[in-house]
Amino acid sequence: MSDEKRPTSDTQPRGMMGQGGRRGMMPGEKPKDFSGTVKRLLAYFKPEMIRLIIVVILTITSVVFTVYAPRILGNATNELFKGIISKQLPAGVTKDQVIAMLKARGQDQFAEMISNMDLVPGAGVDFAAIGKILLTLAVIYLLAALFQWLQQYIMAGVSQRTVYRLRRDVDQKLQRLPLKYYDSHPHGDILSRVTNDVDNIAHTLQQTITQMLSSIVTVIGVLIMMFKISTLLSWISLAVIPVSLVITLLIARQSQKQFIRQWNSTGAVNAHVEEMFTGHNLVKAFNREKDVLERFRQQNEKLYESSFKAQFISGLIHPVINFVNNLNYVAIAVLGGVNVANGVISLGDVQAFIQYSRQFTQPIVQVASIMNVLQSTVASAERVFELLDEEEEVPDVDNPVVLEDVKGNVRFEHVYFSYDPNVPLIEDFNLDVPAGDMIAIVGPTGAGKTTLVNLLMRFYDVNSGRITIDGVDIKQMRRRDLRKIFGMVLQDTWLFSGTIRDNIAYGKENATEEEIIAAAKAAYVDHFVRTLPDGYDTVLTGDATNISQGQRQLITIARAFLADPKILILDEATSSVDTRTEMLIQKAMQNLMKGRTSFVIAHRLSTIREADNIVVMDHGRIVEQGNHKQLMEKKGFYYNLYMSQFMGALVDEAM
Repeated sequence: MSDEKRPTSDTQPRGMMGQGGRRGMMPGEKPKDFSGTVKRLLAYFKPEMIRLIIVVILTITSVVFTVYAPRILGNATNELFKGIISKQLPAGVTKDQVIAMLKARGQDQFAEMISNMDLVPGAGVDFAAIGKILLTLAVIYLLAALFQWLQQYIMAGVSQRTVYRLRRDVDQKLQRLPLKYYDSHPHGDILSRVTNDVDNIAHTLQQTITQMLSSIVTVIGVLIMMFKISTLLSWISLAVIPVSLVITLLIARQSQKQFIRQWNSTGAVNAHVEEMFTGHNLVKAFNREKDVLERFRQQNEKLYESSFKAQFISGLIHPVINFVNNLNYVAIAVLGGVNVANGVISLGDVQAFIQYSRQFTQPIVQVASIMNVLQSTVASAERVFELLDEEEEVPDVDNPVVLEDVKGNVRFEHVYFSYDPNVPLIEDFNLDVPAGDMIAIVGPTGAGKTTLVNLLMRFYDVNSGRITIDGVDIKQMRRRDLRKIFGMVLQDTWLFSGTIRDNIAYGKENATEEEIIAAAKAAYVDHFVRTLPDGYDTVLTGDATNISQGQRQLITIARAFLADPKILILDEATSSVDTRTEMLIQKAMQNLMKGRTSFVIAHRLSTIREADNIVVMDHGRIVEQGNHKQLMEKKGFYYNLYMSQFMGALVDEAM
């Protein structure tokens, strides 16, 4: 849009509207505030507090049933083991007599084992009792599954509503950001923050919160049951925790760096693809396909390397901790078997304890796996929150002035402005534009022409001085009220995917069919639209390539007609069309400018000869001012510009 100097960065690709700027984090940079980011993310759950409490209750209930199930299964094992041992003992004797007989034979260890068992010699297995236990176990597992399903169902709604609010905040933030943010950030990187990063957060909120909650409750419940069975075996299992935590922290510290690189590389790839897709015609025209592919290959290689390292390093957590847990399992099995043989605990209790040890270490493994996801999510959240923390436009004044009857008098009074404080652009600019006048702004590239438009529309605010409309400082007006006064027709035609009717109607809310057609006729759109098979219902593609450049420009003029602005801005509106189409567009623009204050920025000086006042700019200053005749008679800066174009045209004709 602009040809002036904007804030730039040497490390980022150029975006659609300006030079690429810095992104959220530089590769390898550590999170600025890991815990603060997590707290800020969790703050989005406040509106869901009641549902979260219900989820907690359901989780606790489900875990209680799940934790109690191994103890019941252990009772079934004890019942079966007791029956098998009882069947092997002679019937008609008591357990004490059997123990005495075993000791007399020197089988003291076997005697110790059955001394703690409730045996009935010769009785056999009580399958009815086992059946009741297994039925109870089935009901418990069913209830645990039901509560877990309810927990997941409620949490799905909680997480999606939370992410909905986050997306809403991001979208609203994008509307409040000043134009300089978009000029200094690659569009692909912005899209990556809004889509990839937010989607990554959404996935984590859905999966991680419930897993973390379930893991914590499971650890507490299992720990209680383990200490009830055996204190010694419990302490052996607890020894695994510090080892697992140290391993997790050491690996996670390395993987976090790679996750930051991964998401920054993702943003760079998206920015490159978006930029190359937008300018694919130019890429082909200049035969730069190989360069573009090589640049993509390099950025894709960086993304591959960072993603591979992030997943590989974080993926080490699970197998390493599983190895530690397997060592713990071996220790429990050996010591448990010895205790069963010595009659200290029952076989069913050992079986239950082994299950508990698995349940106890499983949440630790889950947390370790969650760290993999959490590292990536925190990196994404920091990028999103960095966007949310960007400096916004200066707020509108509390008591704004509303111009009821706009005349269109515009004045620039001692205006100073620069995009970069170290590089002055506009200095002590003064201009008085009477209502209804056509003001042409001309000058070489970088003179500050488009910057004046940005200042008029308050896309940027002046550093000092002021701009007034009908004597009112535009800073005393709300931006939306100010921008309703203006209509813009730019060199880059912006049309969205939709019908021609919808694109014209974009200029005025609730426009009637009659108003749309009237605007189309005034802009010479109606004729060519009616030659199309679907007329005004013709659907334009994303870049409107199914109609010509001149037709696209005429539609934007029709949109301006419909808006009926008091002040009109035409920025190089005919620079990219052929001469015949330019004449048609000129007619449409002349009709549009009647009775309106108009600012026309043009490189083709032949198009602004009828302007009431021509402002010639160079390096942010007015170097000449007057109508075409006056400026040509001066034979100064304007004269040289005009003659260079005129002589260039004669040379072209001669050739």
